[in-house]
Amino acid sequence: MKQTCAYAACAALVAVLLAGCGGINALLKSGRPEEIYAKAMENYEKEKWQRASTLFEGVQHYYAGSTREDSISFFNARCKYKNRDYDTASVLLDEFRRKFGRSAFIEDAEGMYAMCFYYLSPGPTRDQTMTGQALIAVNEFMSRYPQSEQVANFRKIDAELTERLHDKAYINAYTYYKIGRYKSAITALKNALKEYPESKHREEIMFLIVDAGYRFASNSVDEKQTDRYLQLLDSSLSFREEFPESKHIREVERMTAKARDFLARNKKEDNI
Repeated sequence: MKQTCAYAACAALVAVLLAGCGGINALLKSGRPEEIYAKAMENYEKEKWQRASTLFEGVQHYYAGSTREDSISFFNARCKYKNRDYDTASVLLDEFRRKFGRSAFIEDAEGMYAMCFYYLSPGPTRDQTMTGQALIAVNEFMSRYPQSEQVANFRKIDAELTERLHDKAYINAYTYYKIGRYKSAITALKNALKEYPESKHREEIMFLIVDAGYRFASNSVDEKQTDRYLQLLDSSLSFREEFPESKHIREVERMTAKARDFLARNKKEDNI
């Protein structure tokens, strides 16, 4: 009995949905733009984003060049945004801001455009191209609308996205270190430090430069060890000066002592 009731409920729901779609299709084919627009706005106000978008898309050609053109374009883009179709929304919002630069909706459109990239930005383990685009859009918005109520939120988003780039640079460099490619790790770690000097990973990055430098020198052929241990001493000095109370300081001092010991022994051998 319960199963029969469930089937009946599902059938009723499908019937309602099909009837709704049929009504929308009939309206779109009616050739009555005012009625289509009114129905689109009714669904928009009820937050029925998909239906509203379908109707806006079906009616927009009737209003091309009219005073209503920008509002229909904006409402349709916002429907996509609210429906979490950020890829489509970003394209529509970009078209809107380029075409309707003086629209009353322009500030809201550019705010949503920036937010689309924010929502599309992945975690730090993945490619950060979208994060870069989000940062550009967010900072463009804050520059154009410094008095906007959204600026405070966008500042937080800017900090979050920037930290995501810091994390990505650190993860990439650490990957080289983890698999034992110490020369590549040193280069990647130094690049991360140069590009993002304010990174929260700064201490760890500088320690890994020392550690990777020590491992690289230790595993090098004899004729290259002296230069590489000297480079290690430079890195260890920078670390000890900047982070004298670090949890890594003992390990850095141990590696420094071993490097100096090697250089001292090597110098004596050269003098024999």
